[in-house]
Amino acid sequence: MSPNASPLMNFVPILLVIAIFYFLLFKPEKDKQKKHKERVDSLKTYDKVVTAGGIHGTVVDIKDTTLIIRVDDNVRVEVDKDAISVIKDNKK
Repeated sequence: MSPNASPLMNFVPILLVIAIFYFLLFKPEKDKQKKHKERVDSLKTYDKVVTAGGIHGTVVDIKDTTLIIRVDDNVRVEVDKDAISVIKDNKK
């Protein structure tokens, strides 16, 4: 570069890399987390879910921060809403 070039021009490539990382990595992940949180917040009874630990069950009661899921006849487990990893589509 010429000695008279603006020092601000040295930061343009760095800013471009940051913008690329934001739009290709961070923003899609943030959008995915937001969508999942909205789906967990919209759970209702009799929805089928899978927890992060791999427990499959049906929602039978919803509390503020936890869910009670039925995993078998007469077996109910209380889990945090944050532990729900998959919400199965009931239409299948």
